[in-house]
Amino acid sequence: MTSCKQLQYDFVVVGSGVAGLWTALHLADAGKVAVLTKDELRQGSTLHAQGGIAVALSDEDDPELHLRDTIEAGDGLCDVPAAEILAFEGPSAVTALIEMGFKCDRDNGQVAFGREAAHSQRRIIHAQGDGTGAEVQRVLMEAVRRHCAIDIFENTAAVHLLKVEDRCVGVQAHDLVAEIPVFFLSAATVLATGGIGCLYRVTTNPPVVLGDGVALAYRAGATLKDLEFVQFHPTALAAPGYPKFLLSEALRGDGATLVNYRGEPFMEHYHKMGDLAPRDEVARAVVQEMKAADQPFAYLDLRPIGRERLERNFPTIVQNCRDRGFQVPDQPVPVSPAAHYFMGGIATDCDGRTSIPGLFAVGECACISVHGANRLASNSLLDGLVFGRRCARAMRDCIHPSPAELKQVERDRPRPVQVGTGFYHDIRELMWDHVGVVRSEAALRTAVQHLKHMSTAITETDNPPRYGFETVNAHLVASLMTFAALNRTESRGAHYRVDYRDASPHMRCHTLIRRAPHTYEPQLTYAPVAEQRM
Repeated sequence: MTSCKQLQYDFVVVGSGVAGLWTALHLADAGKVAVLTKDELRQGSTLHAQGGIAVALSDEDDPELHLRDTIEAGDGLCDVPAAEILAFEGPSAVTALIEMGFKCDRDNGQVAFGREAAHSQRRIIHAQGDGTGAEVQRVLMEAVRRHCAIDIFENTAAVHLLKVEDRCVGVQAHDLVAEIPVFFLSAATVLATGGIGCLYRVTTNPPVVLGDGVALAYRAGATLKDLEFVQFHPTALAAPGYPKFLLSEALRGDGATLVNYRGEPFMEHYHKMGDLAPRDEVARAVVQEMKAADQPFAYLDLRPIGRERLERNFPTIVQNCRDRGFQVPDQPVPVSPAAHYFMGGIATDCDGRTSIPGLFAVGECACISVHGANRLASNSLLDGLVFGRRCARAMRDCIHPSPAELKQVERDRPRPVQVGTGFYHDIRELMWDHVGVVRSEAALRTAVQHLKHMSTAITETDNPPRYGFETVNAHLVASLMTFAALNRTESRGAHYRVDYRDASPHMRCHTLIRRAPHTYEPQLTYAPVAEQRM
């Protein structure tokens, strides 16, 4: 292969969830935008989000309270300026979404607000009860498809970032249908590829979520941040199926109770907030109860919600439970933790800038440190809205590649792509067993050794199958996450180690990882938490 198709745009967006599409829409009046997604436009975590959007819009609420709750849930690692932006810019971002056509649930014509874990107020807005993410995805997809300045490239996977000197000037993609490489050249590129849930055997994330953006950024030399922090949702339905069906935290906000095999509530023994404790606390409590009972699940009792309210507010959950043979609310349903959200990712500032000029990141693949060590419930969709808008504003300031830079890219042949076969499922088992809810040095070192052994099966090709490059991306990100977890010798937020059970004041800092020059070996440094308000 000596050449490939080349397309020039003002902006390239990699990813098609809330963060990617919202960013694209806010770029479209400033130039031509290419939206790349390795699957169909609708596929991703946004579609599956049930809980809602946390926002201080009610008369009883205030952004200051939302900020306080976000910081408290983050267990010492929230950068205060980022959390402040989220809480205070959230109302205008959500209002803009509603004006675009987002149909939120209402009571007597007024926006209805629910409550979820670790929130001091009722501030969660929903759509169709538990269909919030699907409604967000619907609104944004319709708007993107209508916009004449946005071109959509489905089944097109970004496989390398294009750089001239130290600047990102686009992406090398692979058209998975035509099986040809494509260069997308741009003034600015943003990664909005979502999280890493499918690195784990048990997850609520759809199969496309494998950490692709984090892998792309690392190979290009970008700094990564806080990769050890993975949120495990405490109440995934413990029934056959992949991914696991999520039983939204909003259920507990409306009165559902976690109980053990004897039907006894147990969360009050673990945390003062009981069933509305932060997710990391609840997930570990569920694991403890599972171990005590020697069974693979605890139970969620939905009877306190009441049949009428349950069926009205949570129609999707009710239908899915009943389809699987659980007669809710008459009988408790089995639940267990599942990998759900990635607090770590590509290090960015509050405008989405990475350490590489011309490259931005937003949404779950980015780490602005707004969520700290443990994300507050329903802050994820808000993250995509608030920081997607800010990211788009910053991207407008980027300049196009010069003629000399374009010529250099044109001279470059497409780079081969690393692929792997036969060990993706081994990665998922390994991460679940050794880098999961509860960790230890012995388990993490075992994971390191197994991941090193898997690397011997990695090869290169000019025509990469999707499964092949996804497996290599998963392997790289899993290795980096394990490296970060091994080096955080404390327990904080979602990172819990049985050999270091307490938080250490000396470890109250961010973990930064960057590729060593001329190698793929990770170099680790630390950065302080930003505590000064804006």
